[in-house]
Amino acid sequence: MSLLETRNLVAGYGDFQALFGISLSIEEGETVAIIGSNGAGKTTLLKTVSGLLGARDPADIQFAGTAIGALEPDQIVALGIAMVPEGRRLFPSLSIEENLRMGAYCGRSGPWTMQRVYDLFPMLMERRHAPSPTLSGGQQQMLAIGRALMANPRLLLCDELSLGLAPIVIRSIYAAMPGIRAEGTTILIVEQDINRALQTAERVYCMQKGRITLQGRPADLTRDQIKHAYFGM
Repeated sequence: MSLLETRNLVAGYGDFQALFGISLSIEEGETVAIIGSNGAGKTTLLKTVSGLLGARDPADIQFAGTAIGALEPDQIVALGIAMVPEGRRLFPSLSIEENLRMGAYCGRSGPWTMQRVYDLFPMLMERRHAPSPTLSGGQQQMLAIGRALMANPRLLLCDELSLGLAPIVIRSIYAAMPGIRAEGTTILIVEQDINRALQTAERVYCMQKGRITLQGRPADLTRDQIKHAYFGM
């Protein structure tokens, strides 16, 4: 049984359909990436899995064998799914440490504690009492990841980790991924950076206009296949 499975998932915003029959699976302990250009439906997929957007059929999303398509976001977090949203979405009136504590509100037990997050991102420890808006973009991304980990998720959803960040910062953030996996956390990454996704993930799905156009292991996919699936050309 897959940890996460979507079965011909359809979703959208009101009368606008954004996902057209998305079927994918993620096994426990994997790192999987979803690539695609802006507007491909990647963020919509994560929002639907996390309960921020309703699925047309609740049974189309299965997490550890349980249908979650009709659950509220807090119920989904309690089951073991946490998301690092695009744009970080930190609480600007709170300090670093207070933001981290907010991530632990559901009370799930597991390996991720405040100290473990500080071990992963030492900079957060050094500035733990600083207001979150005083951090750089890369530091804010680390805090957003740490906040999600404080929920002790079985599945971590990461939306556009590299967006707007310098290459050296992106490398630092992705260097933390093996440590996250080592604690038993499964990772689903949405990424526009094709090279970064191929280097990080064990399996890749490519989306275009709300549909999956290619899937497989990076070593088995050619650049021409990826280009055609990504750009439709």
